[in-house]
Parts: sequence; C-alpha cells; structure tokens
Amino acid sequence: MLSWHPTEPAKCFALRPGIANKPAFRRGVSLLGRHGRLLEFTLYPYQAEEVARLALDFPNQTFIVNHCGSPIDRDHAGMLRWKKGLKRLGSAPNIKIKISALTAYDPSPTPESLREVALHCIESFGVDQSMFGSDFPVGRLWTSFDAIFDGFKAIVGDFSEAEQSALFHDNARRVYRMDPL
Repeated sequence: MLSWHPTEPAKCFALRPGIANKPAFRRGVSLLGRHGRLLEFTLYPYQAEEVARLALDFPNQTFIVNHCGSPIDRDHAGMLRWKKGLKRLGSAPNIKIKISALTAYDPSPTPESLREVALHCIESFGVDQSMFGSDFPVGRLWTSFDAIFDGFKAIVGDFSEAEQSALFHDNARRVYRMDPL
C-alpha cells in the first residue's frame, strides 16, 4: 500500500510518502522480478510519478494498479490530478490496471460517474492493459456483486466482443498466467 495523502492523514494507508523510492523497497521489487512474481499495489494520484519511475527502472517487472488508481479527491482539481496520474502510469508498458472498487472513492456514485472513471482507466491504459475486478468480499460494503458486474457490462456495452472478453477475462488470465481449464 503506497496510498499516502499529503493533506488528510486519515486517508493515509502508507506510513509515509515516497516508499517506492526507498532502497529496501526497490530491492524487494528486484527480488520479485527474479522470481517471476507480480507486484500489485494501491496508490493515490500523488504517488503516480514515483510508481511510473519505478516501472521504468524495472522494465521486466509487471505492476498492477488496483482500484482504478484510487480517485480519492473528488473535487475538480482532484479528478484532474487523478486523470493526469493515470495517463502517466498508463504510458509504462509494464503497468496494468485493475478497474475495481469503483464505488469506494465516490461518495455519491451514479452510473455516469462510475462510467467516467472506468472509461478513463481504459483510455489511459488501453483495453489490453486493463481488467475488471470486483473487490469482493470488501466490495459488498458498498454494493452487490451483481450490481458491479451489471455496471461493468453497461459501461462497455458498445465495445466489441473481443474487447469485452479481454476486459472481463482474457487479460486477467494472461497477466496472472492462469492456464485454461
């Protein structure tokens, strides 16, 4: 968890900023790569630049951003910061995004607000680097699994069948190296 907020300590999950820049953390990342392991993490937009640099420094390591990159600050400036951060992260070919926990950071979710977040994730990373995730069982604090799944289907209803298959299944199978049954 790299999620550190500079002005709201109650929103911090990390003990301090800049964890991804610390030598011990970077040594750990190098060990993951040697063993073919993935690195999944949560971050806020404030950590986007340091994670993008980390990805560039470890080009053979696969990184997965969880929870849409956590659009934590929902005012206009906060959403612009989030959008810019996602674009930066999406420019690294070894970073993937999990479109999950859509309602966790939205105090008044609407189909339109959820669609905006999900589509910006896909726009920033591309269909081939994006995948849907439910965040269950934690997600049931906000909504039902069926509502999440149906919401995802509605958001990408105009996407091709191949793109939908990639987002709902194929990308996760490839990234997590799951053999077909």
